[in-house]
Amino acid sequence: MKQRGVTIWFTGLSGAGKTTITRALEQKLREQDYPVEILDGDVVRENLTKGLGFSKEDRDENIRRIGFVANLLTRHGVIVLVSAISPYREIREEVKQRIGDFVEVFVNAPLAVCEDRDVKGLYKRARNGEIKSFTGIDDPYEPPLNPEVECRTDQETIEESLAKVWQKLEEMGYLRKAVTV
Repeated sequence: MKQRGVTIWFTGLSGAGKTTITRALEQKLREQDYPVEILDGDVVRENLTKGLGFSKEDRDENIRRIGFVANLLTRHGVIVLVSAISPYREIREEVKQRIGDFVEVFVNAPLAVCEDRDVKGLYKRARNGEIKSFTGIDDPYEPPLNPEVECRTDQETIEESLAKVWQKLEEMGYLRKAVTV
C-alpha cells in the first residue's frame, strides 16, 4: 500500500520547541521506514527565500513558498515536517487549504520560557532594539484557533509531545497503527 503523504506544520514562537519535536519525529519516522523530509524555517530562509525580509508581506510569501514545496512532497507520498514560526493565522490557513493533507501542531510555550531557552540571543537583541519586527516582541504571533495537536512544551517532555503528535497521525490514518499482541 502506497504511503499517504501529509504535511505536519509545527508553528509557535522562536524557542517553543518546534525543531526539537520535529527532529524527534523525523527520527521515529525514519526508524519505521516512512518517507520523510524536513522543511525548517531557518534552513529554508537560507536557501529558498534568502531575499525575503521580515515584513508581513515577506513573511507571508516565505510561508507560501514553504507550503508550495510541502504540497509537492505531500502529493508524492512524503511525510513533510515543517518547522516554521509562521506567525499569521490567515496564511497558515491558506496553505492548509491548498495542501489538504495537513496537520497543524501548535508548539505552545509562554514567551518568558521561550526567552529563557533562547540560545541564539535573538530575544535579547530584539528587546535591545537590535532586531526589528521580532515575533512575540514587537510583531504579533497569532496562535492557531483549532490545531489538530497542541504541545505544551513548558509542561510536557519531548517524549510526551512526540506521543501526542504520533497518536494524532495514527488516528487520522497517516501512520500504521502499532500491532499489539
